[in-house]
Amino acid sequence: MKTRLLTCLLTAGLAIPMAAPAHAQNYPVRPVRIVTSPAGGGNDFPARLIARALTGSLGQQVVVDNRATILIADIVRQAPPDGYTLLVTGSAHWIGPLIDKVTYDPVRDFAPITLIDRAPSVLVVHPSMPLKSVKQLIALAKARPGEMNFSVGGPGTSNHLGAILFNHMAGVNIVSVPYKGAAPALTAVMSGEVHAMFGSAGSVAPHLAGGRLRALAVGSAQPSRLAPGMPTVAEAGLPGFLSEALHALFAPAGTPPTAVALLNREVGSYLRSPEAQGIFLKAGIEPSPGTPEEFAAIMKSEVERIAPVLKAAGAGAGAR
Repeated sequence: MKTRLLTCLLTAGLAIPMAAPAHAQNYPVRPVRIVTSPAGGGNDFPARLIARALTGSLGQQVVVDNRATILIADIVRQAPPDGYTLLVTGSAHWIGPLIDKVTYDPVRDFAPITLIDRAPSVLVVHPSMPLKSVKQLIALAKARPGEMNFSVGGPGTSNHLGAILFNHMAGVNIVSVPYKGAAPALTAVMSGEVHAMFGSAGSVAPHLAGGRLRALAVGSAQPSRLAPGMPTVAEAGLPGFLSEALHALFAPAGTPPTAVALLNREVGSYLRSPEAQGIFLKAGIEPSPGTPEEFAAIMKSEVERIAPVLKAAGAGAGAR
């Protein structure tokens, strides 16, 4: 699966059908459904904001359909490619297949519409840990190989990838402890059950302020306005390190180009608005709309960057 995914991303780039059926010219003429993960999760937040915005701009009701995360890709993949069933999901959608076997192909089975947002990961530890820097964490992990652990929310998630990249680049063995989602994974760190985690900037912010977590560094390539005053992991000890969470909007492959273009335009218009900028940034997320082609290039770049690391770390799907 890993080889096929990388090949598809390198050669296909973007799955856009060549012709649109006549009815697509009047799209939409009935309600639209956005399928996403359970309510309250990271995918649900942008999905609800986009559904509300599209309801206003398209003149049709756009509803959010919350399903188990493991099912959402297949639900949309199997839906008619008519623009009435959409998917809001995170980077695990196209990175997860590099780690675990899945039932879908993120390139062949989906039409990318737009990147929605991106948020840097923040490396946090329980405040009882005697650590205040990335270098101290690396030193402790080397002194206690296999004894320390990272809390992770699922295969291909930003916190899982952050843990893999950190171990590989630092040459340490901090064990990943999986939880059923980012929220319980973060709770495990706050309770002291797990030592550290790469949590999203928005999710960790209130706990940093409340003293329930301590931040060591932010995972963005450059200092982030979402984590003011915080050093990057790269400058704090691991040059080239990058860990961030992305959310994006997809349709089933074969969706008419006119529908994809309309959705891209309307979602982009909303995400660039002062209203959306305020809501997203307050939640620790940066709106990042672009064209379908730009989003396809981002997915390709992510796979090219991460696949070799997963292979070297023995964490790819083919390693098991």
